[in-house]
Amino acid sequence: MKREPHLETVCPKCGKVYTGYPALSRVDNSTLICSLCGAAEALEMLGISNDEKEHILEIIHTHSH
Repeated sequence: MKREPHLETVCPKCGKVYTGYPALSRVDNSTLICSLCGAAEALEMLGISNDEKEHILEIIHTHSH
């Protein structure tokens, strides 16, 4: 499914509205999720601690808006 980057979409994982290209969930390899949830899944798969993960995601969120 191709999505245009300017369309608003609701992320099924976090429930927030996002624009831009979606990420493919690593959990089921078929669900399209927002890029922040995609980054969170990637960090979880790498075994990053929750504190470190939250810090990294905060930086990503701050610099992407």
